[in-house]
Amino acid sequence: MAVYTQLGAEALAQIIARFNVGEMISAKGIAEGVSNSNWLIETNQSGSTRFILTMYEQRTDVSELPFFLDLLDHLAARGCPVPRTIHDLEGNSHCFNQGKALALIEFLPGVSVSEPNPAQAHAVGEALARVHLAAADFPATRGNSLGLADWQALIAGCSAEGLASIDPGLAGLVTRELAYLVQHWPQGLPRSVIHADLFPDNVLMLGDAVAGLIDFYFACTDITAYDLAITHAAWCFSDGGKRFDPAVSQALLTGYQAIRPLSEPERANLPILARGAAMRFLATRSYDWLNTAAEALVTRKDPLAFARRLEFYADPKNSAIFA
Repeated sequence: MAVYTQLGAEALAQIIARFNVGEMISAKGIAEGVSNSNWLIETNQSGSTRFILTMYEQRTDVSELPFFLDLLDHLAARGCPVPRTIHDLEGNSHCFNQGKALALIEFLPGVSVSEPNPAQAHAVGEALARVHLAAADFPATRGNSLGLADWQALIAGCSAEGLASIDPGLAGLVTRELAYLVQHWPQGLPRSVIHADLFPDNVLMLGDAVAGLIDFYFACTDITAYDLAITHAAWCFSDGGKRFDPAVSQALLTGYQAIRPLSEPERANLPILARGAAMRFLATRSYDWLNTAAEALVTRKDPLAFARRLEFYADPKNSAIFA
């Protein structure tokens, strides 16, 4: 989440008036992430009074919004802890302001943890598996806009000089790993709708229980186990990718398989899927590090945190964590 577009209180109030949620009494920009502009909205409506307003920027294709927003409603209807879309007075899941698309989403309680414990990781593994199963009858599909070819394009947009300005060894690591991934990326594994971005800040916890899974705007149809690999890379490291937590890793994998057991081919390919997960975020973070607009209210994220993860997953002795 972030704020790229600045909107005043009057403009925000006019937008909220398009929805049957009462009058806006407060709005606060959320300065996290790198994709869309977001505000926490509070209204005087009885019952639910807090919402997330999202304005779609940069990487979101407006024509794909029905996929994202319908997916939320589909999963919520099947008992997954995801926020519902608030439809406007005309029944639309999204609307427009000054040419940019907007959506209002249910606010869910809970906090994001910065140092997850094994019990929390186990719960997240279970919740992710339930999403994969619940999405099985979701009728829409969406290609992954941040797949292997896109990693290559993003890295090309950084230039060797740009990568070197982040770290002298980064270009060599990226070149070597991209070549490996192109040659060995698995084919024929089970596919489904995946979240594709399930970092701790996209999970709301109440104690050790999952209260909400949020920010589905990278959701797509791809290798199901790749989503588990992404979540593993996001949850099992700390200190900028320098420390790996084996207890959190085991709990996450065990929790997932308690709900959706992995097939043997899926398990065998987790090491390379994890290398791909690390490369995906290394590529986007490097590109954003070098190309984020100076005026954006956003904190850039360190690409080296995922370079370290990539090196970890590429080390053959570490593949045993997935056995």
